[in-house]
Amino acid sequence: MMNDTILRKIDLNLLLAFSVLMQERNVSRAAERLLLGQPGLSAALKRLRETLDDELFVRVGRGLQPTARALAIAPAIEDALSGIERAIRPPDAFDPKSWQGEFRIGMCDNLESAFFGPLVARLRELSPGARLIGVAADKHDSARMLDDGAYDFSVAVHAEPASWHIRQPLFSQCSVCVYDPVQMKRKAPLTLDDFVNAAHVTVSFEGNTATNIDTVLAKAGLRRQVVATVPRFSALPPALRAMPAIATIPESIARCIAQLHGLEVSAPPIELPADPVTMLYRRVDHADGRSVWFRKLFVEVVEGALKASGCSMTVSKAA
Repeated sequence: MMNDTILRKIDLNLLLAFSVLMQERNVSRAAERLLLGQPGLSAALKRLRETLDDELFVRVGRGLQPTARALAIAPAIEDALSGIERAIRPPDAFDPKSWQGEFRIGMCDNLESAFFGPLVARLRELSPGARLIGVAADKHDSARMLDDGAYDFSVAVHAEPASWHIRQPLFSQCSVCVYDPVQMKRKAPLTLDDFVNAAHVTVSFEGNTATNIDTVLAKAGLRRQVVATVPRFSALPPALRAMPAIATIPESIARCIAQLHGLEVSAPPIELPADPVTMLYRRVDHADGRSVWFRKLFVEVVEGALKASGCSMTVSKAA
């Protein structure tokens, strides 16, 4: 085995020069292949000879004859160069049709309701051997779960990311009102009086009854009556079908449950702030072919799903 002193004296260019000389057995042709002048190649050969304390190549006529030492080390050097070439070679393009494995995505239930179905349907078309795993997540634990490898990326209203994460804009999530028109005896659009005087059902994972909607109303000197709070969006349709009440929720899930349960959608009678929905993924996955393909597919599915459901928001140009 070469000692550290010898290894420090030999760089990749010297090994490449040795390899080409073994193949060509001619300084001129070897220099041409290496894009070097003959003096440069001769200098490299001199360094190799001095480092290895062997002639390595002996001139015979117009060509070069490798010494016994050169013949002995040539296979190991070829293996080393081949290994380096394989390691730095650009990866093959990701082929979804032949790929077998899992794609994992983290979303809260309102985004799952809007996008999971169209995503898995499109994935089955393009990558028949793939499986889609949805992981329950919200903005509070999405970064930690991403680092733990729970999913390929998270979709939520994310905070400022860590330096090893990338946050990609998707769309600005607007809120709309959804209700049963039979129970409420009202057609869209709702008036401000309708909104303030109606009973309201809210969604909160933590069980909080106050939201940013109440903050906006308070600034206008108004209040609403929250009569119930549920932890999941899936509980809203039965509640709204059972009594005259309004839920003010993200438009993507509102359009979805309205179509499924015969509910009415109305623009809120007061201006509400929009939440920036983003995709969060690891920086190390930024250029990975499989990850790039999956993220691009998700953006395309979101764009199509928002348009198909009649949502007012559109996918960000930065997505």
